[in-house]
Amino acid sequence: MIPSRFLPLLAGSLLAAATTSATLAAPAVTLTELAAPAAKTAAIQRIDPTFWWVGMKNPKLQLLVHGPGIASSTATLRAYEGVTLDGVQKLESPNYLLLNLTISPTARPGKLQLEFKGSKKTTFAYELRQRTTPGDQQKVQGLAQQDFIYFLMPDRFSNGDPKNDYIKDMRAPKVARDSMYARHGGDLKGIENHFDYFKSLGVTALWLTPVVENDMPKASYHGYALTDYYNTDRRYGTLEEYKQFVEKAHQNGLKVVHDVVLNHMGSQNYLFLDQPAKDWFNQWPGFTRSNYNSSALNDPYGSQLDRKLYNKGWFDTTMPDVNQSNPLVATYLIQNFLWWVEYTGLDAYRIDTYPYSDPKFLMQWGQALNEEFPNLFKFGEAWVGSTAQQAFFARNVFQPVDGFKSNLESVFDFQSQNAIHDALRGDQPNLNRVYEALQGDWMYEDATRNVTFLDNHDMSRFYSVIGEDFDKYKLGVTWLLTSRGIPQLYYGTEVLMKNFSNPDGKVREDFPGGFAGDKQNYFTAAGRTGQAGEAFNYLSKLSLYRQAHPVLATGKLMQFIPQDGVYTYFRYNDQGEAVMILLNGNKDEKTVDGARFVERTGGFTGGTEIMTGAALSDLKTFTIPGRTSWVVELKK
Repeated sequence: MIPSRFLPLLAGSLLAAATTSATLAAPAVTLTELAAPAAKTAAIQRIDPTFWWVGMKNPKLQLLVHGPGIASSTATLRAYEGVTLDGVQKLESPNYLLLNLTISPTARPGKLQLEFKGSKKTTFAYELRQRTTPGDQQKVQGLAQQDFIYFLMPDRFSNGDPKNDYIKDMRAPKVARDSMYARHGGDLKGIENHFDYFKSLGVTALWLTPVVENDMPKASYHGYALTDYYNTDRRYGTLEEYKQFVEKAHQNGLKVVHDVVLNHMGSQNYLFLDQPAKDWFNQWPGFTRSNYNSSALNDPYGSQLDRKLYNKGWFDTTMPDVNQSNPLVATYLIQNFLWWVEYTGLDAYRIDTYPYSDPKFLMQWGQALNEEFPNLFKFGEAWVGSTAQQAFFARNVFQPVDGFKSNLESVFDFQSQNAIHDALRGDQPNLNRVYEALQGDWMYEDATRNVTFLDNHDMSRFYSVIGEDFDKYKLGVTWLLTSRGIPQLYYGTEVLMKNFSNPDGKVREDFPGGFAGDKQNYFTAAGRTGQAGEAFNYLSKLSLYRQAHPVLATGKLMQFIPQDGVYTYFRYNDQGEAVMILLNGNKDEKTVDGARFVERTGGFTGGTEIMTGAALSDLKTFTIPGRTSWVVELKK
């Protein structure tokens, strides 16, 4: 399935030039067209990773050196205790060298002196830092069921630092809030200014769309076409400011989820403009898209062509597809994602378009991260058509298929999200769909790690899908915060932001109050008038209850087959705590036979509905109003 954020791009553009129908049929840009001419003297423009650490479990380090004509130089390492230069490798382009180092456990922090001798000698001081993450409890905390993720697009949330609204040397240097696909000016400081807002919602983790550099000429606000693996986008803040953002979030009891893309980059990335070698990218005789269908990967009757098109076809003309089956590329990518964790102390990775990556690479990537950062949580976007296909990309009970056995802890639960939409979008809600979506949890190693959600930046907003029906909204929010899994809320859902995703910019509007001159300010209680305030209060009350009563987040789940349009389930633990949840999707009230639930209500005499405070004195039979949800804390 194609996320809608790419639909404007799929209409066409090639690199930075305007697209015509002819360019889409043109051959992919080749190495010889892009490589810079060799220079007589080597001038190092950069080395990736930009720095590294002593104390990593894997002692090997691959350095990618870039500079005009650098391949004509001889590279050596001045004596440095505990570090050896194992070899130097040339690539097809004359502008790259690969240096392979071993950093022993005895090595100390400092600066390696790398010497490059050509017609002139160049010396580069490469920094080794002391690793800090393993001993710092405030770093890499991971995610768990008790967390509540708030997902936002930094550019559209809040502008806290007007000084970064104009960056002269970037391809899209200005903000233009009246343009759907331009930058609007939100930044890291704007998010930081509202830490208290998140906490008032009961949020414990922040997921930001990618903050890495996206120096693209159009639609760079979404962040999914990265142009520098080792830098933040300066329109959000500097690299150091992002590190400080993570630290301040941790100090405020908020975790940080870093959004990443493994299988493609932006066409203005220096690695594409000056390709190290043709086989660093998936090349085709003519431009070839992915078929966007993951079924080919594990179809026992599938063709090799379909698999190749899925994994090696390009996501879009402006998003070159990297060749992860090349071990040099795989190492480059793995090191980058280790680098971000160690440098910032981030808590989790959200992986965009996870299934599109090479399956063997995914296993290597996951294993490397698990070895260095066992607490790091990783959850992937696997927007697929069935529970079985979704489970295939998480740790599951299946035997390996073509050698692939996923080591990803979690995936987005698109199946339950589809179910809650289907259940609530018509006049006759069918909550059986929600029940059935969870019935397939046996396929996962642990389905409670899955991330549940109502909507996101690639789909129509939940409130619009359900016809702007506030009662249905409360049913959906109740399900999100009481069912199994780690709930994720898309920014603005708490204040009834609405619209449909065609075009996608309609569901990525600015958060009211985040920008100078906004007529409404939903960050304040006074600004949240009418049902927007009711929605915020309902969601925050339930979320804070969940935070204070772990049984609702981490307790076991038992669900009963819906009857007469009422879906009933329980969260309970071995300590004798239990919460009963009832969702009545009918327009009319329903009388519920409580005798069905005796295996969970036995030993309890009544309960309290936590949203209204109403007492429930009889668990044998009760009547629930139409389009109503009850969250009942059972009492003995």
